[in-house]
Amino acid sequence: MKIYGVVMAGGGGTRFWPISRKDTPKQLLNLSGKDIMVNEAIDRLARIADYKNIFVVTNAAQKDKLLSLLNGRLTEDRVLAEAAARNTAACIGYAAAEILEKYGDGIMVITPSDAYIRNEEVFAEVLKNAVAAAEETDKLVTVGITPVYPATGYGYIQYKQSEKSAKEVLRFVEKPDRETAEEYLNSGDFVWNSGMFVWRASTILDKFRIYLPEVYACLEQISNAFGADDEKERIAKIYPTIPSVSVDYGIMEKCGDILVVPAEFGWSDVGSLDAFHVLHGEDENGNIFVGDTVALDTSNSTLYSGGRLVAAIGVEDLIVVETPDAVLVCKKDRAQDVKRIVDELRSKGKEELL
Repeated sequence: MKIYGVVMAGGGGTRFWPISRKDTPKQLLNLSGKDIMVNEAIDRLARIADYKNIFVVTNAAQKDKLLSLLNGRLTEDRVLAEAAARNTAACIGYAAAEILEKYGDGIMVITPSDAYIRNEEVFAEVLKNAVAAAEETDKLVTVGITPVYPATGYGYIQYKQSEKSAKEVLRFVEKPDRETAEEYLNSGDFVWNSGMFVWRASTILDKFRIYLPEVYACLEQISNAFGADDEKERIAKIYPTIPSVSVDYGIMEKCGDILVVPAEFGWSDVGSLDAFHVLHGEDENGNIFVGDTVALDTSNSTLYSGGRLVAAIGVEDLIVVETPDAVLVCKKDRAQDVKRIVDELRSKGKEELL
């Protein structure tokens, strides 16, 4: 059966401000020093799917810039534009409807655009196992990350132990407190929810029909627009009316017949500025330096220069980010609060900085 890759690339990446902006969100940034994150995601999927069968779903406002940065990897018709941000159910449903109507049924392998994967060979093998499970069982399959510490920022999936690579999911659980996360870690039958999914296009659309009928009705309208002279205009009008819901909440948590493939391939969601240690090595004092930086008597800090020299003396546990029009300074344990700065700038009408 044909394998389709789908990269979800519509996010704003506000926790990476001031490096990320509305017109250059996290997925369009080169944070690793190798390539922009969406290109890395596409190239990883190309290990199991032909480039011609890979799609990217992105915000309509970002489409042109994304196309200019793909360097010929995908043709324009493989970049699907969302007229509004309507969460992951709409994103995945749109891609499934497009694939099924225009290219024929097949296995969709869906990944975020902004995750870091250290071991890409193991990653590809895990996806092949997930594809095989989806083909053989016609079930919804997700990839779970074997936890390495008691994370409180991720959702968890509990599974039933078995010899098979794809395990029966027992339940999905929300982000736990520290004590509960430690219990999950020690139990050996919980994984982090990675937001990666594998299933037939026809199967997931049938699940939309059952569990998210209002979303499905909109997807039917979109399918009816395919091939019309005004296809893009009709889809742009329909899309903002799709109910905003995540595929996890809307389908995965309600459907009692899910499989998960537990895996470990050096995964990180690179969710905020304190995750630079995943992309860049730390020095002997726990520091991360990117760009033109100098530091004396500094420890456990991240210095990022977008052009000008960033110098630090005698600081610890800090993140300092310099860009041409903004400088961010925050305690390392407050990195998740950068989004609040973005909200504050928006409330003050400083849209030019967003």
